[in-house]
Amino acid sequence: QLQLAESGGGLVQPGGSLRLSCAASASIYGYYTIGWFRQAPGKEREGVSCISNRDGRTSYADSVKGRFTISRDNAKNTVYLQMNSLKPEDTADYYCAARVGSYCSVYMRTYDYWGQGTQVTVSS
Repeated sequence: QLQLAESGGGLVQPGGSLRLSCAASASIYGYYTIGWFRQAPGKEREGVSCISNRDGRTSYADSVKGRFTISRDNAKNTVYLQMNSLKPEDTADYYCAARVGSYCSVYMRTYDYWGQGTQVTVSS
């Protein structure tokens, strides 16, 4: 059973940056596509970004394109979400998830493993 642990959330001012980490308990390269999701209070969970399991193909939600960057460190079994130019509307609980295979789309909701989430608050 793959375990995922998010970290890096916190309180940041508008325009600031945070880097979220998603550490996996086992090797993800070649096996798992990793996705980042977020859920704000009273809203549905939405896909933010994902990175494919082998070729590193990425996908982003329109709301974060140009501001967020997803990357993967295969040696550390960790996926990062660098978030720049943060806005109050980015405030949410952020989750990473893993699914077997290479399909990567922010519209994909079916993932096999989920982390517990990390809270991001953007406020002055």
